[in-house]
Amino acid sequence: MTDLSLYRNIGIFAHVDAGKTTTTERILKLTGEIHKIGEVHEGESTTDFMEQEAERGITIQSAAVSCFWKDHRFNVIDTPGHVDFTVEVYRSLKVLDGGIGVFCGSGGVEPQSETNWRYANESEVARIIFINKLDRMGAEFLRVTEQVKKVLGANPLIMVLPIGIEDDFVGVVDLLSRKAFVWDDSGEPENYDIVEIPADMVDEVEMYREQLIEMAVEQDDDLMEMYLEGKEPAMDDIKRCIRTGTRKLDFFPTYCGSAFKNKGMQLLLDAVVDYLPNPTEVDPQPLTDEDGEPNGEHALVSIDEPFRALAFKIMDDRFGALTFVRIYSGKLNKGDTILNSYTGKTERVGRMCEMQADERKELNSAQAGDIIAIVGMKNVQTGHTLCDPKHECTLEPMIFPEPVISIAVSPKDKGSTEKMGVAIGKMVQEDPSFRVETDEDSGETILKGMGELHLDIKVDILKRTYGVELEVGAPQVAYRETITQEIEDSYTHKKQSGGSGQFGKIDYTMKPGEPNSGFTFTTSVVGGNVPKEFFPAIEKGFKFMMAAGPLAGFPVLDVEIDLNDGGFHAVDSSAVAFEIAAKGAFRQTMPKAGAQLLEPIMAVDVFTPEDHVGDVIGDLNRRRGMISGQEAGVTGVRIKADVPLSEMFGYIGSLRTMTSGRGQFSMLFAHYSACPNNVADDVIAKEKERAAAKKKK
Repeated sequence: MTDLSLYRNIGIFAHVDAGKTTTTERILKLTGEIHKIGEVHEGESTTDFMEQEAERGITIQSAAVSCFWKDHRFNVIDTPGHVDFTVEVYRSLKVLDGGIGVFCGSGGVEPQSETNWRYANESEVARIIFINKLDRMGAEFLRVTEQVKKVLGANPLIMVLPIGIEDDFVGVVDLLSRKAFVWDDSGEPENYDIVEIPADMVDEVEMYREQLIEMAVEQDDDLMEMYLEGKEPAMDDIKRCIRTGTRKLDFFPTYCGSAFKNKGMQLLLDAVVDYLPNPTEVDPQPLTDEDGEPNGEHALVSIDEPFRALAFKIMDDRFGALTFVRIYSGKLNKGDTILNSYTGKTERVGRMCEMQADERKELNSAQAGDIIAIVGMKNVQTGHTLCDPKHECTLEPMIFPEPVISIAVSPKDKGSTEKMGVAIGKMVQEDPSFRVETDEDSGETILKGMGELHLDIKVDILKRTYGVELEVGAPQVAYRETITQEIEDSYTHKKQSGGSGQFGKIDYTMKPGEPNSGFTFTTSVVGGNVPKEFFPAIEKGFKFMMAAGPLAGFPVLDVEIDLNDGGFHAVDSSAVAFEIAAKGAFRQTMPKAGAQLLEPIMAVDVFTPEDHVGDVIGDLNRRRGMISGQEAGVTGVRIKADVPLSEMFGYIGSLRTMTSGRGQFSMLFAHYSACPNNVADDVIAKEKERAAAKKKK
């Protein structure tokens, strides 16, 4: 049995292009897992093994690799940085115990870094910060640490200082040991010397070392007292304090280097061992009841507990379906029967393997703390709990964001129709933020996702991996509807057709709800005018109608309904009658209540060289954008704006043209907002045309 204190389950996450995948490659090289380093820009990195990843130089799906450093086992997950794939980051963080947040030395804290940092805070994952690319123009270590404080509200604990900067970056000074690590120009990570601190850095090193120790000893009152009396605690005691503070998220040990040039990586790996928690030191995962509410119990990380694991990713490769699993407690052997507590079905474990990106090593057994893949599980989906059939339990599930963009696709020939059905089924299992619907009227297949790039890559996978040729329609925006006025109304459903009839009368108030409240139903019926047993049926009727609003048939948001009176018939009233009454009431009152179209607004973050700022802002204004801030950096300006999604299609092309190819942007769904009348009229007219065209078909 492996000692769990020697395990580190870590993720590497950051903004696009901060160097996550390159950092992972260097970790694998240093730990002896690979012998030739593959570069991202050459499309040869180990963890970016999809064709689409190699071509575009970005990470699309998280990849898991295992390696060893100083007798410690690292399970490393390299996650994507692009905003369209944040679901990969979210689900990876859910099963990790620690992480390395990578920031670019010149770009600093970029928009996607903020999203990933927020996810990591929500998942309470301890982190080390690695400020990468210090060899680049405009790189500045201390400026990025200030940004971490200001933008992320985090507390960086500076552990090293860089020696030289940009082209002159040669190494780092380790503040605790007061030693300088200097690499030669060979680019080999092993070729470094440990030397004395450069004379011009001595004072700076002492100042930052003092700050480091002061912040660390705050974790232990006795050591703090001793330090205030002028005695420096022992090195092991300081490290113990840093470990405690890191685990409690009080601060984040901060390192720097250049992954591409192989400088500074050893200290980062040592920090993972020294300061990131092992599986037993992390708060255990809460167990939940059938409704997903915590029941007060936890999945203790221990080999002696019953088997409990969370399926956090499904992947289809050339050998069949792989289910990635994080084991929280107990042991799992080949041939064991395990229960999926979501479906209530048991499955036998045929083959298990440890993943090295897209390579695999067969395993006979696994234990608490391991991240493994099980081959050939049938009905398991992302977020399902796998457990010992004798000890049924449910781990806290995952919640995924709603898609904001959709496209209609249809196969070019009959042979592709069947292939497309099978392929899409597999892809939906792999990616919970990718949804598929069939339009009942037109028979078209609608693909829904998180952004243009997300859907672009899905269509590419369908073509290349599964050989499905598609006709792709224009992207569609996920509009919503709501109301703007409060209306008191009454509706009676009466039907008499011999024998017992149907009767249900309801008096109710319909009013706009709080933003993002969805649908709220309350009752203030006094007396027994509407018996309590019919309340659920009335709520069900109203809720059902929220799926399609009166303006253009889009789902309805933020409506509050209060049932305040009504009437019933001793014989003719039934749950069905009241449900029909609620549906009729919704149809009757929605148009009176000032129905309004809502559009998704995206938080857009644009990076542009300084001489193009005016053009970019002008263009965002033309796209109905509201500029919310500007921030000048060393290499350019970041502009933040809220822009309607419908105006952002094809934006990357315009931005590149305006900025001579140097501009970058990312966007994230922010909220829904009222559509201007002229836009709403256009959308409603187009929807009516589309509906009419479908009917003709």
